[in-house]
Amino acid sequence: MSNFRQVDRQTGFLLPPSVDEWLPERHLARFVVEVIDGLDLRTLSGSYRGSGSASYHPTVLLGLLVYGYATGVFSSRKLERATYDSVAFRFIAANDHPDHDTIATFRRRFLKEVEGLFVKVLLLAREMGVLNLGTVALDGTKIHANASRHSALSYEHAGKLEAQLKAEVGALLAKAEAADKADIPDGMSIPKELERREKRLKKLAEARSKIEARAAERLAHEQAEYEAKIAAREAKAKARGKKPGGKPPAPPAVGPGPSDQINLTDEDSRIMPVPGGGFEQCYNAQAVVTAGGSRRAANGARRQRLFQRGQCGGLCCGRDRAASRPWPRAASPVLSRALCRGPARTGEPDAARSHDAPLGHARR
Repeated sequence: MSNFRQVDRQTGFLLPPSVDEWLPERHLARFVVEVIDGLDLRTLSGSYRGSGSASYHPTVLLGLLVYGYATGVFSSRKLERATYDSVAFRFIAANDHPDHDTIATFRRRFLKEVEGLFVKVLLLAREMGVLNLGTVALDGTKIHANASRHSALSYEHAGKLEAQLKAEVGALLAKAEAADKADIPDGMSIPKELERREKRLKKLAEARSKIEARAAERLAHEQAEYEAKIAAREAKAKARGKKPGGKPPAPPAVGPGPSDQINLTDEDSRIMPVPGGGFEQCYNAQAVVTAGGSRRAANGARRQRLFQRGQCGGLCCGRDRAASRPWPRAASPVLSRALCRGPARTGEPDAARSHDAPLGHARR
């Protein structure tokens, strides 16, 4: 007979629960609260008039910002939501819930003070052994994809192949129509040939649609930049009272270009120039080396956007199946020695197996 603990979410507490009991003793949120309570915040608290409705104390708002930034939560709306969803944030906010406007206003109003206080928190954390500070070197590199560049298909060539296959399908249908009147070549199965060409047509259509989706995404980005440049140009002309010199910015091209490509094996990878000349099917990654000599490499389709924007501080090592090595193969021979030299220590899948990520849209 099963013996389970009782699940009861309806019975109220006999005594109110203590917020102090919600977190372990050595939790980071406790450290943030204790450090901020020891800081001199008279500059912040003295800026409040004291009239009107009661304000949230600066220790609460500053604690939310410091702990949020330390754990990767930067949005004011997400910070507000975390005061409901996260036990650590509820502990810092003393079970209160400042709205996102209050958090954003506090950050803008005391931006310079918050910067200085944040540095003090980091220094105290280093002195107490909670945080390690050091120098990190970051550089871009290329990691070979598990796909050949010869598997890439351009938008123009896909259209030519599609037209050729349609013509072949028409010829096969005509040959099937005349099959009863004339002999067909030995060993030729018209239904199988039709099926094979229909499958190729379907793959070509999918490839062209993905290239078109990328082009639409690129157009939206370039259109926003174009409109911003036009607005800045008009504002400059209005301020000076005359037409600015130089040619006006050209509007972005609509639709995919003839040379826009997609790789049929690994559609998240891109053809990129590599050191020494030539082009390879690669991922644009960031190699990070710490002062202590720890090396980490960028890999994985799911983080491709972060790689391309330069926002990933360290990356998991994946396996390069093409090279049968336990570390990524860098396109640069110099950086290949600075990347991971040992087997991957995490369970991240490698780029060739991670096909569920959204298509990247930026190129380096």
